[in-house]
Amino acid sequence: MLGWINRFNICCLLDNHQYSSKHNSIECIAAASSINSFTATEDVWQQLKIFLQENNDWLFGHVSYDFKNKIEPLQSNHFDAVQFPDIFFFQPEVVISLSEKEVEISSVSISPKKIFDEIIQEKITNQSASSNINTQPRISKEKYLQIIQQLKQHILRGDCYEINFCQEFFAEETIIDPLNVYHQLTKISPVPFSCFYKLNDKYLLCASPERYIKKTKNNIISQPIKGTFKRDLSNNFQDELLKKQLSKSAKEKSENVMVVDMVRNDLSKICKEATVVVEELFGVYSFPQVHQMISTIRGELQDDIDFADVLNATFPMASMTGAPKRKVMELIEQYEQAKRGIYSGCVGYISPKKDFDFNVVIRSIAYNQSNKYLSYQVGGGITFNSDAEKEYEECLLKAEAIKKVLQNKM
Repeated sequence: MLGWINRFNICCLLDNHQYSSKHNSIECIAAASSINSFTATEDVWQQLKIFLQENNDWLFGHVSYDFKNKIEPLQSNHFDAVQFPDIFFFQPEVVISLSEKEVEISSVSISPKKIFDEIIQEKITNQSASSNINTQPRISKEKYLQIIQQLKQHILRGDCYEINFCQEFFAEETIIDPLNVYHQLTKISPVPFSCFYKLNDKYLLCASPERYIKKTKNNIISQPIKGTFKRDLSNNFQDELLKKQLSKSAKEKSENVMVVDMVRNDLSKICKEATVVVEELFGVYSFPQVHQMISTIRGELQDDIDFADVLNATFPMASMTGAPKRKVMELIEQYEQAKRGIYSGCVGYISPKKDFDFNVVIRSIAYNQSNKYLSYQVGGGITFNSDAEKEYEECLLKAEAIKKVLQNKM
């Protein structure tokens, strides 16, 4: 199926990888070929609302982190070689949805039977990365450690309480087969918010475990992740011990609860009074490389709230910024060395019923095929109690699956 949609200039596949959760509604969904699209730089909010009102169909697309500049009086002046637009949505010609028992195909102009037959006949390519790619950091480890100390001084002065600081690893003049790299990435790290997203010459190969926002009828949930421990897959007892240590870690819980409070505040802007509640606090879930602390916040939306209103109230997501949000976004621009772009933005869908589900773009490779530039970014929440060396090690841990794939060390 993925091979089939990849023949189009624009396509998107969202895959839950069979993770069991009461909040899952679609196991796997793919969209191919654009019959109508939205992107804008001026009057974005008005144009987005009109686009959403006029298109009662499936919409797929992304919002880049730098869309924040349309919400707050901020700027993004760092280098960006991947060059995803700040916002893009498309109405697909073909939508393919998979569940455990059936496949559903809908198309504007192509026979579903023809699509199904072509998918069945699609040749599966050799699923191995094509070359050994060595990336380099945008900033040195020494510089990273220095910046963490500077950020802790901002926290000490009361400028902020927590800040999500990220760094970029990149490779230039690099040729990859995005489809094969995605196969390898999700083979080593199958997670519930994986995404293969192609926008002409730009690719996102995403193995994200995090949901940003989901709407079902008039209910909305957000599931921020804050808290990461490495797994010990060679020893079940030690692995369970690490999981318990994460659940009891005062540092990780303090980071998590700060983000939870921010999400509660964001959702309260668009939800009915007294409906925003924390459904689960400090839940610990296991993924292929790491244990993660995830909390779930839900609320009941006010009447006549659309996706644009939700975006305006909650973006960028609290787990990728810090507190207070506007101040830390200014500090992020001051101290980070690369434009985040689609990283720490979101990718997802809006259904014909105006329900939607979007991930947080982390644990992802971004690739511009035209200029042969490959990039991935990693980061973490910095508090006054953060140990700079451990934060750096956590960044490397989060990038472990990506590095293995790029260096053919599967």
